[in-house]
Amino acid sequence: METLQRTANRGSVSTGPYEVGNSLKVESDNNEYLERSTSGASDGSSTQHTISVWVKRTELGVDSEPVSAGGIGRFRFESDDTFSYQFRSGKEIRTNRVFRDTSAWYHIVAVGDSSQATDSNRMKLYVNGVQETSFSAATYQDQDQASPGWGKNTLYSLRVGAAASNTRNFNGYIAEMYYIDGQVLDPTYFGEFDSDTGIWIPKKFSGTHGTLDTYLDFSDSSNLGKNSGGTTDLGATNIAAADQSTDTPTNNFCTLNPLINFKYTTNGITEGGTVFGDDTGGGVGGAFGTMAVTAGKWYWEVKLTQQSDHYIGVSAVDDGDNVYTSTDPQEENSTFRFNISAARREYVNSGSQGYGSLDEFTDFHSTGDIISIALNMDDNQISIYGNGTLQSGVANTTLYDAANKMVVPFHGTINDECQYNFGGYSVWTPSSAASDANGYGTFEYAPPSGYYALCTKNLAEFGG
Repeated sequence: METLQRTANRGSVSTGPYEVGNSLKVESDNNEYLERSTSGASDGSSTQHTISVWVKRTELGVDSEPVSAGGIGRFRFESDDTFSYQFRSGKEIRTNRVFRDTSAWYHIVAVGDSSQATDSNRMKLYVNGVQETSFSAATYQDQDQASPGWGKNTLYSLRVGAAASNTRNFNGYIAEMYYIDGQVLDPTYFGEFDSDTGIWIPKKFSGTHGTLDTYLDFSDSSNLGKNSGGTTDLGATNIAAADQSTDTPTNNFCTLNPLINFKYTTNGITEGGTVFGDDTGGGVGGAFGTMAVTAGKWYWEVKLTQQSDHYIGVSAVDDGDNVYTSTDPQEENSTFRFNISAARREYVNSGSQGYGSLDEFTDFHSTGDIISIALNMDDNQISIYGNGTLQSGVANTTLYDAANKMVVPFHGTINDECQYNFGGYSVWTPSSAASDANGYGTFEYAPPSGYYALCTKNLAEFGG
């Protein structure tokens, strides 16, 4: 199962016939975004449009805009994690509810139609197929009032991943981005409820495109701004082929979870929830993965970009919220971890800390080393690989108190940084591009036989 999975958390699993192959990872620290980089002969509609986007957040508590229109029209997560849609300056609706699930994909549709006689019909917002009706702010445009941003065919009039002036950049993943000019469409043009699970899933767009429309599927890594639904591609700023991801609303991959706050603060989780670092100067900072498992065999990789102190393994999340206590995170929640600098196993055994011998495995903690974890929840065992080599002396080690529990990937570190690869996206480009036996994930080293990437398609098959 997934951490934070609830009935309302739609958009994380897909069993439908339509597959979304790619998404775009954007990171505000790198100022990454796409934008309209040419001007057209004429504008589109200034009174009617539909915006449809799937997003997966990896940073909370900041203003961030997956889509914007010349700094005037906005489609924004607010700093309190509510969502707002602005037709023009001062004319907006803002939700009461918040969007803080970093393990989920959200499908958000905004519809503007100032021709409507009823003011509340002039701006509509839908999340995962359901119309939002509870707003903390709702100021509607006048009837037939034009938007000075949406529908413009001018330079910089449409941005994906940031607002104007390179501010309020979005952190996370964006998939299936549509801007439909001059049409008022409901969410069923872009998605549907799965008949078996009730989960809202993507479907192939069932409408028509106009010349000003934009559809980005991010399938061409050499041109991630390629417009498959209109005439004008979007230009890329600080976007490279490596920013293409296979973490999508139809196969959601594990990432690192920014919602968990441990004893010591860290310098953040960045790059699509795959880069983690600690700068506490005195204690162990920790990070959990977003997906928890009770069964199956799972594989992931960690690249060390700084080399000193790292604890890599799993932690049992069903032990409660004691990660918030004054104890270092590697000593809580029935944790099993490999202490990389000491080259030994460390774990909770019968409620007490247990330790293996020093130098039980090869001391591979130089900058650039890649460590792999093979987690076998069917037999309650864990193994570690160093640069593709199984550390045989500690292979298939028992999970001790973490056995038969719901565990997540765990990392602890002191003043060091690392890069995770769960298969959907990694900040480094794996040289071998190996996948699991189901064809999922892109890894530096091939997963061991019978081990799979932590993603929703594999969880549905092997996750118990």
